[in-house]
Amino acid sequence: MNATPEARGAGSGSLPEDLTSFVGRRRLTDTARRFLADSRLVTLTGVGGVGKTRLAVHVARQVCRAFRDGVRFVELADVDDPSLVPTAVAAELRLPEASVRELTAVLVDYLADKQLLIVLDNCEHLLQCCAGLVGDLLRTASGVRVLATSREPMMISGERVLEVEPLPVPSAQVVVSDATMDEYPALRLFQDRASAVVPGFSVNPGNASVVTSVCRRLDGLPLAIELAAAWLRVLSLEQLSARLEDRFRLLKTGEQGTPARHRTLRAAVQWSFDLCSTSERLLWSRLSVFTGEFDLDAAEAVCAGDGLDVFTAMSGLLDKSIIVRCGGGPRAWYRMLETIRQYGAERLADAGEAPRLRCTHRDYFLREAERADACACGPRQGEWVRRLTAERGNLWAALEFCLDEPAQARAGLRMADALWFYWVGCGFVREGAHWLGRALALDPEPSHERVRALWIDGWIAFLRGENATSLVLLRQARELAGELDDEADRIYALQFYAEAEMFVGNLDVAVPMLEQALAGHRASGAWTAPALLIFGQRARPAVLAGDIDLAVALLTECLSICDSLGERWTRSWSEWNLGVAYWTTGALRKAAAHLRSSLRAKQDLVDRLGIPFCVELLGWVAISAGRTDRAAVLFGAADAGWDLIGRPLFGFDTLLRWRRQNRARCRESLGDAGFAAACRRGALMPQSELVGFALEEEPSEEPAAVVVAPSAAADQALTKRERQVAEMVARGMTNKEIAENLLIAQRTAESHIEKILSKLGFTSRTQIAVWAAHRRRP
Repeated sequence: MNATPEARGAGSGSLPEDLTSFVGRRRLTDTARRFLADSRLVTLTGVGGVGKTRLAVHVARQVCRAFRDGVRFVELADVDDPSLVPTAVAAELRLPEASVRELTAVLVDYLADKQLLIVLDNCEHLLQCCAGLVGDLLRTASGVRVLATSREPMMISGERVLEVEPLPVPSAQVVVSDATMDEYPALRLFQDRASAVVPGFSVNPGNASVVTSVCRRLDGLPLAIELAAAWLRVLSLEQLSARLEDRFRLLKTGEQGTPARHRTLRAAVQWSFDLCSTSERLLWSRLSVFTGEFDLDAAEAVCAGDGLDVFTAMSGLLDKSIIVRCGGGPRAWYRMLETIRQYGAERLADAGEAPRLRCTHRDYFLREAERADACACGPRQGEWVRRLTAERGNLWAALEFCLDEPAQARAGLRMADALWFYWVGCGFVREGAHWLGRALALDPEPSHERVRALWIDGWIAFLRGENATSLVLLRQARELAGELDDEADRIYALQFYAEAEMFVGNLDVAVPMLEQALAGHRASGAWTAPALLIFGQRARPAVLAGDIDLAVALLTECLSICDSLGERWTRSWSEWNLGVAYWTTGALRKAAAHLRSSLRAKQDLVDRLGIPFCVELLGWVAISAGRTDRAAVLFGAADAGWDLIGRPLFGFDTLLRWRRQNRARCRESLGDAGFAAACRRGALMPQSELVGFALEEEPSEEPAAVVVAPSAAADQALTKRERQVAEMVARGMTNKEIAENLLIAQRTAESHIEKILSKLGFTSRTQIAVWAAHRRRP
């Protein structure tokens, strides 16, 4: 099983919100939809500002129902390092990153049985890497399609390229009327955006010629039109036209070496920049240092200075559509369109402010990382999970600044250290290994920052299944901590070194070390989330030795400390360990209660690594209680998660043995076919449905054991299309989804299923699914 429920049921939820109405492009939309039906890669090309992203989002929203697993929007404008393209895609798919395997291979396996549309936005600066990744995905994941936006094609086999032209503008001879407005979306767009700032504005016989002249001067480029229309808040239409004419005449004569539409867009952006107030221009250029989203606090901290009133200037830039608000929730977030940001970055560089602003930006996000570190053992864990995830692009940019500048490498170590909760608690361990590894290589000198980076990197290596690497890093951390007389970090290094030894079966070595680390943490009383993990680490060998009383006492002590601090992440792991302890004694109700409590916390905190642990153990409780159908569903869901993480149950030999035994019991009870069908149901279950099923918070129908033996005669009785439909039924697709995937009428899909049932002598879709599963087995 290599499917996981993370993306199922996603619908259009991954797509950016439409902050303004979508105007025109009906014919282009229809063409794009037709191309997507015929080709698995469609690339929208065109000059910056022509509306490629808006069109891609509009098309994706229209076709999302045709994709069982929904749509995922991956913004690549924030990514500068080509090696991080797979990471950006994996993050948008919400994949755990603990697998030691190369990330492209993880993506390939994850998407193998998905029906998913991936929108890759702004590929032009990463074209070679994007082309390689997309090629790998399309070769191995037949249900995946990609809609990309780029200033140039990827040039790979099977790509359909659709050029996005500017919006049609009437010629000087055309008389514009209500009847002809729909023929010229440029005018409709201007009217729509202008009416947002001047209520009641409309294109009419009295102003149509002026509006037409403005749109023609802007070459019908949507971004340029939107920027111009926003100025009607402070200029009359006639003033707008006059200023455009003067400015564009000057700008175009000086830039003859670039294509006309590039000159037009740049002229529109520069014209808008020049019309801004001095403070607005200053803030525009300074805000360009942000990559992706930012909030008002960040803007004020990074961009203030020289008497700049950031709040007032931001209000002005919002009014003029230079920056846009994105997302909802209690905290307002903002971003710049990439074309606007790039222009601001040029002006920042011209002013000689780029190095200082990048350093200020780094300092702010270093403080953010250290605040997250300080709050990582308290009631604000959930808030920081959401905040750090939103700020990922800026965190990357800040780390890149540190590692690009030799004098800043120590700050890079500090930042990578401080982000441990993001790397581990949020499940981005692959990113953590990337940044910690680079920082350690660039700053080899002994330091307290290096000690901490070594044990955090060693901990991450252990979580990723790289036990030998983990032991080397943790040994180095212990030695360096001794040289620096750093007792606190020496205890952390000892703690995680002991855990790595325990997981390879060296309990005689591990237990004394764990006792020593526990004593050290108790003596210091400085409880952090990583320190609190020592209770679960020490409880595991106690469970293996049958000393349940000791294990429960340790874990109960941990729960008490967590409750006093308002800590939930480590608490969830202690609950999980209690679930294991009670399961070994047969106290199934107690085990289930602790495991469900753990799962609720992990779901709230988006602990992507921890959720499969809870689902797996709840399957053990179910099989021990004789609920074999339920257990098989949970096993299927857990296996989907393990395939992505790479090592079930951190590779702990005893837990793996219990896992094999429980699956064998379940398979023996249900039979091969029944077990496979129930597992598949779990593997394909959407995340929200899975959590509800695991928690038993909603009534659910447990699958009946259906045993169906395949036969060669039955297989030959079906046509190629009927066998294809049977496979889709086995993947859990509805008749409507089958019809949309095959581009046939729903009634035709229903007819295929009726024929399959008749030819195979079946009475239900479940029997078809089981038959298809048997058919695939060697």
